[in-house]
Amino acid sequence: MSGPVRLAEHTTSRVGGPAADWIEATSASQAVEAIRALDSSGIPLLVLGGGSNTLMADAGFPGTVVQLAFTGTQVIQEASGGTTLVRLAAGQDWDEAVAWTVAQGLTGLEALSGIPGSAGATPVQNVGAYGADVSHTLVSVQAWDRVAGDLVTLTAQDLQFGYRDSIIKRSLLASDDTTPRWVVLSADFRLHHTGRTAPVRFSQLAHALGVEEGEWAPLETIRHHVLHLRAGKGMVLDPEDHDTWSTGSFFTNPIVPAPVRAHLPGDAPAYGAGADEDGNALVKLSAAWLIDRAGFSKGFGLGPEEHDVAGARASLSTKHTLAVTNRGTARTADLLAIARTVRDGVRDRWGVELHPEPVLVGCRL
Repeated sequence: MSGPVRLAEHTTSRVGGPAADWIEATSASQAVEAIRALDSSGIPLLVLGGGSNTLMADAGFPGTVVQLAFTGTQVIQEASGGTTLVRLAAGQDWDEAVAWTVAQGLTGLEALSGIPGSAGATPVQNVGAYGADVSHTLVSVQAWDRVAGDLVTLTAQDLQFGYRDSIIKRSLLASDDTTPRWVVLSADFRLHHTGRTAPVRFSQLAHALGVEEGEWAPLETIRHHVLHLRAGKGMVLDPEDHDTWSTGSFFTNPIVPAPVRAHLPGDAPAYGAGADEDGNALVKLSAAWLIDRAGFSKGFGLGPEEHDVAGARASLSTKHTLAVTNRGTARTADLLAIARTVRDGVRDRWGVELHPEPVLVGCRL
């Protein structure tokens, strides 16, 4: 495929201008060949998976998009101790892969049901939800190293996972490039073959299931309730529901020095988040709480009058304050205007800086 393909057609927020050129890679080898050729030529490169965690500029992309369109789920190894090693191709739809593992009686990914995007993107962000992170089960990724010009295997330790973070993501943020140093081609996960049940590791999910945190529940039931909880927050893609026309959570939960908590009201959620490099305690705050208590409620938009939701092309989700949504006719600039207003309002009210979770391509917050 070549020509001016609009990025809006390939992103969950449904915004973004045209790409100068487009290559649909239907195999890992084709992706590597295209990436290597583009890097050698100096043509700007953007590698795209499911388009769920990227916000594209209205002006589009002035180079070539390489879309990872190769899929696949396979068992690599049945190990002793009741574990199974599975491999997911980078372009594999993530939720379809999770459904496949549940059908196989494999536990470890069920709490990550309903997350949009492709399997290859999940290690980059260390995707997580309902008490599970990709880092809990990921063994390694196979990737193309654009700097070394070679195929490499990166273990979970090599990836240096953090909260919604990895060395791959940091390689992107540390440069002016639109594609990280390492392009994931497949990911291997070690899952437990427990049959039909799994432990529930998150209080909200346990409450929905009517069990105590740590108790076991049927895999299919866990998946069903996770999908229900996510849908209630507009976090399961639905072409008829504009609350799902977003990049997902736009802001990460801020991790701040522990003394910051003392300046917030007593009901502000805060969780231990380890320590910084100097040994000072850190806490993780709730971005959703900060946003709501700064005066930005569900459905907040910028309409004809400031802070007017009527006629807004973009707004916070009507179901969840963390998502900035396209109400049907928005441009990237509209989504960024909402995000900036919220970020600045939280900073002014609480003195806490919110940081975007999606990758911004050709645009800035």
